[in-house]
This record gives sequence, C-alpha cells and structure tokens, in this order.
Amino acid sequence: MSTSDAGGRLARRWPPGWPLRPLPRGQWAAQQPTYAGARPALIDAAVKRAQARPSGNWFVLAASREIRGDRPFGTSVAGAEVVAWRDTEGGLVAGPGACPHLGAPMALAAVDCGALVCRWHGLRVGPGVGAGWQPLPVHDDGVLAWVRLDAAGGEEPLEAPVVPARPRRESGVDSVATLTGVCEPADIVANRLDPWHGSWFHPYSFSRLSVLSAPGEVDVADDDDRFVVAVTFRVAPGLGVPVRAEFSCPEPRTVVMRITDGEGAGSVVETHATPRGRGTDGRPRTAVIEAVVADSGRPGFAVARAMAPALRPVMRRAVARLWRDDLAYAERRYQLRSM
Repeated sequence: MSTSDAGGRLARRWPPGWPLRPLPRGQWAAQQPTYAGARPALIDAAVKRAQARPSGNWFVLAASREIRGDRPFGTSVAGAEVVAWRDTEGGLVAGPGACPHLGAPMALAAVDCGALVCRWHGLRVGPGVGAGWQPLPVHDDGVLAWVRLDAAGGEEPLEAPVVPARPRRESGVDSVATLTGVCEPADIVANRLDPWHGSWFHPYSFSRLSVLSAPGEVDVADDDDRFVVAVTFRVAPGLGVPVRAEFSCPEPRTVVMRITDGEGAGSVVETHATPRGRGTDGRPRTAVIEAVVADSGRPGFAVARAMAPALRPVMRRAVARLWRDDLAYAERRYQLRSM
C-alpha cells in the first residue's frame, strides 16, 4: 500500500471533532505554485491603502510586560530616542531619552519614587519634574505599550491608538516577540499582505495554504480590504490544525491575522512595524513587534492559560523562526527598491 493510500485511509477514519488532522507527506516542490495570485501590483495596492489610513501618530513601543517599574526601558522610534518606565501606581510613562541637562542617556538612569534620576548629575525627570523634559502621550493596552510622536507621525493626533479587537485578557494567552531588520515599515506590511508565500517559504509551519479571496487593486471598500485564506498550521510531524483566517490592516503599520473559523477562532496575530531610525550605515531599521493572542473555547485551554509563563517563550521562539525568514523577504524588498 502506498503512503498516500495509507494517509487517505487515516484521514477518512480520523474523528471529525478533533482539531488535529493528519497531514500526508508531500514533496515541497510538488506544491501548487502561487506566484500567479501574488501579483506585485495587487500587494502594492494593498500596502498603499494601509498607508492611507490614520495612525494618529501612535507607534508600538514594546510589549507591555517589558516595561517595568524598577528600571527604564530605552529604545528609538522614528529616529527619536525614547525612554519608558512605570510609576509608583504601575502606570506607563515615556518621554525623551536624553537628559535635558547634558544629554545623558536616561535609559541608564535609576528609577526612584516613580521618576528617573540621571546618573550623570542627579537630575530627576518625570511627569511634573525636570525642567526641559516633557512626557509623551502613551497608551498601554495590556499587551503592547504605545507612544505618540506627533513630530514623527505628521498626522492629526488621535487620543488613543487603533488597537485591533482581541480575545479577552482573562481568556487568552498572549506573547510578544521583537526582531529588527534593515528595511522600512512598508516592507514588513508587504510581507504580511502576501499570504501566498506561506507554505512555500515556511513549510515547517504551514501546509495546504490557499488564498480564498483577495481585494482588488482599485475601488476597494474598507470592509472588503482583507485577504481570506485556508491554511493548516503544522504542530507536529504529520499533524496539523486547519483553520480559516483573514489578514487586514487597521492602520499603516499594523497587519492583523485573525482566525475566523476552526480551532482558536478569534485568536489574532498582530504584526506591528515600528521604524527605529537609520543605522550607522545610513540604512533604515524597522522593528517587527508581533503579538500573538491565542484563545480557544475548549475546556482544556484553561490549562494553557495556567501555563502561560512557560508557554510564552515557546510562542516567541516560533514567531522568531518565522520572522528570521520573513525579514530576509522584507530586507530584500527594500534592497531592490533602493538600488
């Protein structure tokens, strides 16, 4: 009996209610090519529509849990040095990363009584203290920390960022991974708005991927501006979880993949592209900050919630593996465009 016949018999006898499904072995090169669907003009049009949506000048800074009350968190956003920490009540605070006195890095300051104390000369900065230092607008959605930079964004400010709908915090398990590449935010967005590459570029994670519908290039209504795919997530050799999912952009630097049918319906993967600025080589750097918020209606998912601290590193490693490949895609796109 051939392997394919055995796989077919197993699939027919498999219990229909199980989320895991058997995956027959297949050669990578024998997949149906997807280049005809992945038209460059279609992907570029989707990116341009995303760029036209308002962000209100909000940028994802980091995972919420990365920013603590016992030490500052320093990074750059759109070329601006930013420092963040938590006050005595646990609230998020962020502001310029340079001390207003002589420019010392406040990312190396000490946190004392909810304020930062510069290690060069002891200047204290924070809300209401520190001449020449003003806090920046911030937003903490419980998974991600955001900062508003009006000078960098150049748009009409919004009171809060455009945060996608997610599973309830008490029912979901979230994890955030961050990687940085030599590219621009549009290159990250373009990668995510090309679902056709999934099972070709990431055969270790995706199988049986088909794009069920894609938006056109012109005259696309917001409600129709989404890619719908059927895909099987590989979870073990020979086993996968089939789902239906959609990709959409609520704002210029965010792509949301939402499972709409199958195991984990309602779960989301948010890909946020935060420009960091230019490196010493003059080329742009962009951080991919990807939040996975998983949920399931199955009773056993309560065990996953209880094990969340142990699961998060596993989830981050899975995201990092995907994005090590996808950053090569995004960086190549930038390289070709900048030649």
